[in-house]
Amino acid sequence: MSPEKPALRAVDSPSETTTHEAQAAAEDARVGWEQFQQLIEEDQRVEPRDWMPQNYRKTLVRQISQHAHSEIIGMQPEGNWISRAPSLKRKSVLMAKVQDEAGHGLYLYSAAETLGTSRDEMYQQLYTGKAKYSSIFNYPARTWADVGAVGWLVDGAAITNQVPLCRASFGPYGRAMVRVCKEESFHQRQGWEILYTLSHGTEAQKQMAQDAVDRFYGPALQMFGPPDDESPNSQQSMAWNIKRFSNDVLRQRFVDMIVPQAEALGLTLPDPDLKWNEERGHYDYGDLDWDEFFSVVKGNGPLNHQRLAHYRAARDDGAWVREAAAAYAAKQAEASPRSALLSA
Repeated sequence: MSPEKPALRAVDSPSETTTHEAQAAAEDARVGWEQFQQLIEEDQRVEPRDWMPQNYRKTLVRQISQHAHSEIIGMQPEGNWISRAPSLKRKSVLMAKVQDEAGHGLYLYSAAETLGTSRDEMYQQLYTGKAKYSSIFNYPARTWADVGAVGWLVDGAAITNQVPLCRASFGPYGRAMVRVCKEESFHQRQGWEILYTLSHGTEAQKQMAQDAVDRFYGPALQMFGPPDDESPNSQQSMAWNIKRFSNDVLRQRFVDMIVPQAEALGLTLPDPDLKWNEERGHYDYGDLDWDEFFSVVKGNGPLNHQRLAHYRAARDDGAWVREAAAAYAAKQAEASPRSALLSA
């Protein structure tokens, strides 16, 4: 008798396999969602390897990369004054500050990379103008007093906005912000000291300080973003514990902080509606020019084109350095296995 043929093993059809994979993926997503929600509800940190909703990931990449772009573009207004600082001390302090800003950008790009977006992709988005950065850096620093106003008002607004981000739900972002905020405190102090020196100098120096504050006060308040009822992403970011406070709440905190500081400087904030409201326990302040804000965001600010052109030129001029560094790294990686074999 011929040997009996072995029984054929039953296998899933392609359609059944696809169904099983879809069910498994759906179950993984359900479990991941529950774990994610638990982390948010318990005010814990979400780490890069944890499951997270795609919109959460997308929101973080947008926010962190825009923050990083702002640090990099923000080097330009003050970097332009390094060679013209009025003393060697001022020059060295300003150089240290600009170096800090570069470091902040690198911390933040690194945090964003953990979400699966490459640094080169983020660089390219800024290079092409697709990505946004803080609108404040599209205004010129016309005088040395403007460097002081940037430190006091712009970095002061940044601190007010960023200190709560040290508790952001995404771990790498929150940890990066701890060091950033410590260094920003130094930057604000530097700006304050410049303005204090000028405002207690000659009449011309005091007027220079006042003019700088007049120019940067409104744009600094706009750094917190549009009013809450016009901010589409703010509520969701707060629900995910990325942000802790709304734009308007942070803006109010900033106004309450700088009014007594301006009095100590002997300078006037350019807002005729600014006054203490006993009932609210806060300072009332006037309306901001939101038409101007949105125009600058759309690329129509005083220096939008110049800032991006300068960034593109610097990136193009430095291409050979990056290529050389990549070639050297590749050469070292190739040599390492050979060295290991020779030493074995």
